[in-house]
Amino acid sequence: MSNSDPNHRNRPPSPDAKPLPPSSWAKKTGFRPKFSGETNATDSAQLALPPRPSHPAPAIADLEAGRPRAPANGIAPATDKVPPAAPVPVPPKDQTAKKRRDSDGGTKGSVPSTNGQAPPPATAAAAPVDQPQHARRASRHEEVVDVEDDGFVPRHSHMKYELRDSPGLVPIGVYGIQHYVSILGSLILIPLVIVPAMGGSHEETAMVVSTVLFVSGVTTLLHITFGSRLPLIQGPSFVYLAPALAIINSPEFQGLNGNKFKHIMKELQGAIIIGSAFQALLGYTGLMSLLVRLINPVVVSPTIAAVGLSFFSYGFPIVGTCLEIGAVQILVVVVFSLYLRKISILGHRIFLIYAVPLGLAITWAFAFMLTEAGLYNYKGCDINIPASNMVSQHCRKNFSRMKHCRVDTSHALRSSPWFRFPYPLQWGTPVFHWKMALVMCVVSVISSVDSVGSYHASSLLVASRPPTPGVLSRGIGLEGLTSVLAGLWGTGTGSTTITENVHTIAVTKMGSRRAVQLGACFLIVLSLVGKVGGFIASIPDVIVAGLLCFMWAMLTALGLSNLRYSEAGSSRNIIIVGLSLFFSLSIPAYFQQYGLSPNSNMSVPNYFQPYVVASHGPIQSKNGGLNYVLNTLFSLHMVIAFLVAFILDNTVPGSKQERGVYVWSEAEVARREPAVASDYELPLRVGRIFRWVKWVGL
Repeated sequence: MSNSDPNHRNRPPSPDAKPLPPSSWAKKTGFRPKFSGETNATDSAQLALPPRPSHPAPAIADLEAGRPRAPANGIAPATDKVPPAAPVPVPPKDQTAKKRRDSDGGTKGSVPSTNGQAPPPATAAAAPVDQPQHARRASRHEEVVDVEDDGFVPRHSHMKYELRDSPGLVPIGVYGIQHYVSILGSLILIPLVIVPAMGGSHEETAMVVSTVLFVSGVTTLLHITFGSRLPLIQGPSFVYLAPALAIINSPEFQGLNGNKFKHIMKELQGAIIIGSAFQALLGYTGLMSLLVRLINPVVVSPTIAAVGLSFFSYGFPIVGTCLEIGAVQILVVVVFSLYLRKISILGHRIFLIYAVPLGLAITWAFAFMLTEAGLYNYKGCDINIPASNMVSQHCRKNFSRMKHCRVDTSHALRSSPWFRFPYPLQWGTPVFHWKMALVMCVVSVISSVDSVGSYHASSLLVASRPPTPGVLSRGIGLEGLTSVLAGLWGTGTGSTTITENVHTIAVTKMGSRRAVQLGACFLIVLSLVGKVGGFIASIPDVIVAGLLCFMWAMLTALGLSNLRYSEAGSSRNIIIVGLSLFFSLSIPAYFQQYGLSPNSNMSVPNYFQPYVVASHGPIQSKNGGLNYVLNTLFSLHMVIAFLVAFILDNTVPGSKQERGVYVWSEAEVARREPAVASDYELPLRVGRIFRWVKWVGL
């Protein structure tokens, strides 16, 4: 950090000084930010501090911090005479370094421990101990961390509870429930989109919601216990939403009338089971350990961002059907998450943590009052009569407002039972078709890429070190197995790590795995109450669309935030990310619009037309199944973003620090250190099963 104190100024390097260990995960990769964003430094360019020069190096502007800083190369102009260095007291080895964090608890930078060498100028250790004017305590915007010899930061004092902390049943119960409530939107919104698209009723929507809650609780327990062991919630992922909609809108399903929902659900189940089995094979065979060497932040970032950007055709077009409610929903969530995010109540940032559930409750109450006030009552019109059967032009004109603005049109809450146990194969025996299964196999690779970024980001917050490649493979393998369970139970999508969970950990500062496990048990109990699913299924679709606008925008931002591990200002990375994002929107648009006339009258709504590409895409070979697979895959935004970024990042030359290569712990070091073994070792001696498999586990 820059500082006005003369004892804190940067000094030129000394030829005989030993390299300092990097002070953060980003610097562990060799990352050193520069003014221009470009890099020509070597990986070993971090040096200890030499004697202080008589004339300090001229400062240049630091655009990010808004303060002067030393030149990027760290070398001061040459001087004729350099006075001898004054003796500097050697700090103790366990000296702590101070890190400045932003208002959300994230770290801006860190300063490494010197481990017996002269301290860097950013620390206040250059002054003698008996000078109190230079000693100060950590301010409310700073955190104190311990830095070990190898540069890893094992303890994060800004977290309330870390990975292995267990403060007591009541605290972890409260924080565990808080953890799930804060990501409520990620858990419940996907069934509210796909079930109506499959022709399901409100009662069937309630059943799918209860199934999603049950499977999410079970798979989270399995993942935290036998997977990566990080406090990551498993649930329906937006990665699976686009391919699910593409399968739902396949040409062979357009003419179905009776039991359309169950027929399509069985097709989805078969595709998810095959794709998830492929993901499990990818993890447990160690192939993921090889693939992860080619997956870096420059690949993860545009891939996840494209997932959020791909649903722009669904979000606001649905909000516009009842603008006074949908716009209020978006406005309330934005105000809570941005303008009121710093307001704390009893030490908790209520509006930031619960932006989605609070916004849902307020907007739903607002819509209920408008409905009860008779704003959407039209004389002689009945919402239960289809618009095509209405004789009055006045009723047909206002049918859309009655359908989308009223909150009393759903009967799911009244018809739902009080107790219902979700069971496997509840919709029937899954149906397997190779073309749909092949699409899901490709999507499972994208899901694994998403999880790689989540593992790395969450480990920086709660664990002593990042996982080893073997632990990562074990986590991906178990995600495949748990996603198979999601296919057997019939959730409509695969189960994977919820990306928004990393943001929740940073905001709530709760990283205890026991808290998330206890919250998962609460989720399982909640799923057995049928009225809960009926209540969620009663949310009006315009409110769902308003929440999804916020969730997809947040998912896009979380994807782009992976660039912080690389040199985001590098022209190489800028071009790769820009090309990936542009072609992820442009190429699918070509496939989706190919062969469609401007006035084509399709049987599906306009916002679902991009997912009907299998019937009219540009690839028209003699093999209909191959046409289906290729037209569908190339119409998925995330697939194009992944392919472009993956190819360019691994073929365009760039240093490790420029690419921001993820740092994973080495297996030998992990086995040798008790803290790392406690973080990732499997319980109940289950880890012995993997000892003969060197590429999985510690």
